[in-house]
Amino acid sequence: MEGPVHSLTSLFDQLGLDSTDQGIEDFINTHKPLPGNVELYEAGFWNPAQAAFLKEAKDEDADWAEIVDQLNVMLR
Repeated sequence: MEGPVHSLTSLFDQLGLDSTDQGIEDFINTHKPLPGNVELYEAGFWNPAQAAFLKEAKDEDADWAEIVDQLNVMLR
């Protein structure tokens, strides 16, 4: 079984967010828990480009989908 194509660090880079370990931890701690009835891409803390990227990654089962799923779990 292969690991994810992309890392959490590269996802944060792609989203234009602080991708340091501390930056990722701070982001997750600031924005969790995300309610179960809210899709990740619908969360109010994304800008339109970030939300579109996250939605597209899942809709198209793109290379990013697995790491987006990981972020989703971390925010719950």
